[in-house]
Amino acid sequence: MADLENTAHALVAEGKGILAADESDGTIKKRFDSIGVESTEDNRRAYRDLLFTTEGVEEYISGVILFDETIRQSGHDGTPFPKLLESKGVIPGIKVDEGAKPLALAKGETVTEGLDGLRARLEEYRELGARFAKWRATYSIDADRPSEYCVWTNAHALARYAALCQEAGIVPIVEPEVLQDGTHSLEQSARATGRALQAVFTELHDQRVDYRGTLLKPNMVLSGYDASDRAGVDEVAEATLEILYKHVPAAVPGIVFLSGGQTDEDATAHLSAMNKRGPHPWQLSFSYGRALQAPALKAWVGKPENVEAAQRAYCHRAKMNGAARTGMYAPEMEREAVPA
Repeated sequence: MADLENTAHALVAEGKGILAADESDGTIKKRFDSIGVESTEDNRRAYRDLLFTTEGVEEYISGVILFDETIRQSGHDGTPFPKLLESKGVIPGIKVDEGAKPLALAKGETVTEGLDGLRARLEEYRELGARFAKWRATYSIDADRPSEYCVWTNAHALARYAALCQEAGIVPIVEPEVLQDGTHSLEQSARATGRALQAVFTELHDQRVDYRGTLLKPNMVLSGYDASDRAGVDEVAEATLEILYKHVPAAVPGIVFLSGGQTDEDATAHLSAMNKRGPHPWQLSFSYGRALQAPALKAWVGKPENVEAAQRAYCHRAKMNGAARTGMYAPEMEREAVPA
């Protein structure tokens, strides 16, 4: 268990956070479509290589979540991606869930699948170099959702996944994501997030998961993306912290927020505002996908001659989120010249 604790603490080391590069085939295709690049295995490998070989980004990135295809790939120089990351002091991780599927007899709700055969898959991923894993559950907000059925079914699956991870010597990142699509208020988001977290930690406890070797990846408490009157940065920070203090045990080493559909800069500003109100019992960090990658993807557009510009854009976003880890981020920093 000491190894799990050490890994968990290393993933939320001061000033650092996690890059989520675990897009499924469907998601990476959407990202590539947006820049007019075909989603071939070679292009996906070239893009991930660009991110993983960025000079100096290890100052701000502690770990990278990989997809099944990516953990088996190698960089341009032939080094397997997990070894390439390790050589830079970055911890390789792996997404192990098989996606959210319709929950039986619960219209519009989902349950995440992937428990069958997970023990054997974890064993293989550990041999390939993974030291932590991720499993995402999703919940929608409206007048009737999330239902108790959806909340507890997903909590049970998240805890089963986490227990299998710890048995395999892998740190579980537990990701209950309350989706922020819709017109709901900040209060509705807070209620739904609190219910999801309460169920998750009840199940983790009941299934003997050691909190000290576990990380939580929750949504921030936001107004619905289509709400007419959306909460500002300070309101979001305060509402999110209130829910975390009510529901997350102090034994959890860190909380690595997902960015969801937030803009890059909003995700950074919200994280910084929460850390400014610290210290907290847990490290408050990030595990961003699109909010770290979007500027790099836009700069790259699949062209080898744009790799350096894309790497500068990625490094800049990582640096901004590194600053948010200490509450020191300010929007003016976005205007700093990105070093050539």
